[in-house]
Amino acid sequence: MPVLLLYLGVSLVWGSTWLAITFQLGVVDPLVSVIYRFGLAAALLFLWCLLRRIPLRLTLRQHAFMLLQGSFLFGLNYWILYLAAQHVTSGLIAATFATIVFLNAFNARLWLQMPIKPEVLQGGVAGIAGVALLFSHELQGLSLTGPVAVGLGWALLSTLMASLGNITAAYNTSGGRSVMAINAWGMLYGTVTVLIIALLLGVPFTFDTRPSYLLSLGYLVVFGSILTFAGYLRLITVLGPDKAAYMSMLVPIIALTLSSFFEGYQWSLSAFAGLALVLAGNWWAMGRRQSR
Repeated sequence: MPVLLLYLGVSLVWGSTWLAITFQLGVVDPLVSVIYRFGLAAALLFLWCLLRRIPLRLTLRQHAFMLLQGSFLFGLNYWILYLAAQHVTSGLIAATFATIVFLNAFNARLWLQMPIKPEVLQGGVAGIAGVALLFSHELQGLSLTGPVAVGLGWALLSTLMASLGNITAAYNTSGGRSVMAINAWGMLYGTVTVLIIALLLGVPFTFDTRPSYLLSLGYLVVFGSILTFAGYLRLITVLGPDKAAYMSMLVPIIALTLSSFFEGYQWSLSAFAGLALVLAGNWWAMGRRQSR
């Protein structure tokens, strides 16, 4: 599949997961929904690997790195993000998570000795400004004190966890192993990590049998987890973790577009300006000639 189609496809699906997650809220604790989501995804991935005879055996060292990827990317990242959501708006979380472009660039340099590309940093600045404009109505008059400061801290920590998960995934894919096998082990370890946290916190395990919950869970498992993370790891391999991370700035655009159809979101002049900045930053970050 051409890189452009893969990039757009993963962005579109991840943007739609924001809407799907809203159908998960209410009856089941969010932490438990994450366990259901990645636990089911891991089971299906292991089944796929067995049917396709994809090698699953790993050395102890490889298991350790799968544990790191799973804990950071499919476990701690999501748990901490829910903690942030208790204190701050989705707009501030989106703007904070957009900094993963910079974190991936610096972490790739620190841990993988990859060069820092100036165009990625420059495009990232434009992208963050664009995301801030997209959510300007939520960010106006925001005081970074008290609960907001706590929420911002959680959001930054969640972004750091996701970045470390990205870097570990880049390392794991560099050995030529199947992306499906990598994600199977990663999602299993991520599920176990979140399960331990839920048990320690005494979170009640319930289930919602409403069609809206079941359908959204199925969508998040198959499309939001299995297919998109397979595509995302492929993009990390082809583009590098810094450029692949720019997708985090496109996801809010897609989410807001869907929200305008299903939730009545009204686009403002500042939101359109933000859209233009994000797209321009994406074009610049990918390398002008390459992105064209």
